[in-house]
Amino acid sequence: MLAGDSCRQPPGRLVPAIDRNRCEGKADCLAVCPYGVFEIGVLPRDERSALSLIGKLKGLAHGWQQAFTPNADACRACGHCVSACPERAITLVRREPRAAGQPWSPPI
Repeated sequence: MLAGDSCRQPPGRLVPAIDRNRCEGKADCLAVCPYGVFEIGVLPRDERSALSLIGKLKGLAHGWQQAFTPNADACRACGHCVSACPERAITLVRREPRAAGQPWSPPI
């Protein structure tokens, strides 16, 4: 895990968005994130149909393992995850406003 010295944004202003067609769940993002934003899990079956053919083949080959961002609110936009991802599946995006009480999800 890298130090968060280069993370200059307030938590949650920019958050990681995962390209589901690129992510192979290699966990490099998990290893480098100083704020515990990521976890690796299995892509739910109902989300797999939205993948491209290449995304489906990658998913099948890697056991549907993908990175998820359950702690996106902790992200301080240092970009370590973006640099570490060998599949270039992570981008930092500005958080979309949400209605009170609604869960947040990054734009796709």
